[in-house]
Amino acid sequence: MNLIRKPFRYSFFNATFVIIAANIVVFLAVNIFPGLYPRLGLSVINCVGRGFWWQPVTYMFVHSGFTHILLNMFGIFMFGLQVERAIGSKEFLLFYFLCGILDGVISLALYFFSGYYYVNLVGASGALYSILLIFAVLFPKSIIGVYGIIPVPAPLLVLGYAVIELGSHFRGGSNVAHLTHLTGFAIAWLYLIVRMGLHPIKIWKNAWFD
Repeated sequence: MNLIRKPFRYSFFNATFVIIAANIVVFLAVNIFPGLYPRLGLSVINCVGRGFWWQPVTYMFVHSGFTHILLNMFGIFMFGLQVERAIGSKEFLLFYFLCGILDGVISLALYFFSGYYYVNLVGASGALYSILLIFAVLFPKSIIGVYGIIPVPAPLLVLGYAVIELGSHFRGGSNVAHLTHLTGFAIAWLYLIVRMGLHPIKIWKNAWFD
């Protein structure tokens, strides 16, 4: 446990902007060379069937359109930068990629066992949901303006998103993408407890009720 929780020496080098830049580069590359989309996105038929084993990493940098990448990059900028400043760039990169990759692997397994072999999963949404959770834990008293006008405490926003995703999944029947978002929350939750020794419920309780 001591090895797992051994902290990095704090450093800050704007890893958030590097991640955003990488997403933009991939987005432009995919639009110039559309054949990259199925090679970099995550699907059972390509990852397992054709041996494209890099897809649980690359799918995070592929987006289906301008609105998709704009919303994800805006979220990573708004919340990721503050998280990175709080925990340091090295810890942030470990958190981001571990959550994103594990989310991809679990999503791949869900697609495989549910028979959705040709569905192509793309986007940084799973990693963004992980960032939202750690933001709410590191800054539990923060108030976020939903649509820029509705003030919502960060922990309540995270819990609200979790309920919405869970409800959307069951309403949509077999829509695994919603479980991908929930998995992002779950992996980040475990990371906070195991790696950082932070218990979200305790932190939120102490921040708002003690």
